[in-house]
Amino acid sequence: MKKILVSIVIIIAVIVGCKTNSSKGVASKLNVIFEPKSSSNVQGTGFFTEKNNQVTFTAKFSGLKPGIHAIHIHEKSDCSAADGSSAGGHWNPTFKKHGKLGEGDAHKGDIGNFTADDLGNGSITFNTNEWCIGCEDKTKDILGKSLIVHQGADDYVSQPAGNSGARVACSAIIK
Repeated sequence: MKKILVSIVIIIAVIVGCKTNSSKGVASKLNVIFEPKSSSNVQGTGFFTEKNNQVTFTAKFSGLKPGIHAIHIHEKSDCSAADGSSAGGHWNPTFKKHGKLGEGDAHKGDIGNFTADDLGNGSITFNTNEWCIGCEDKTKDILGKSLIVHQGADDYVSQPAGNSGARVACSAIIK
């Protein structure tokens, strides 16, 4: 009986601890590091923060060609291929057409475009409630995927991937 009571107290403490943590609004944080692909010199760092069912992704890059670049979440956390092809296609667990996430039909991995300055530096911040970090919903969980930075801009129209060119940087999204 004493063991059962102790177990119940521990379970209640864990539940209260989880509730207390989520009432502060922070569910999870995750850092990522981008490596060059396709003979580029692109490097970068980024992080995901989940708070109140909203995920914010922020990243900074260097070594890009000046101009507009696309960034997408791809289906596999594999950056081993020299051209980034091992990451697979865009992450699309809901089988939608390619587009711009938050504006009509889109893959869950369709983040969008950002601009690199004349020195090749760029950054992006993106917020969505379409993702989670390590949750049980496979149509929202970004863990086990990858991020790909493309050589050019996403046109948000061409199927299946936006005609954004070579994969110039990759990062696995893993804990």
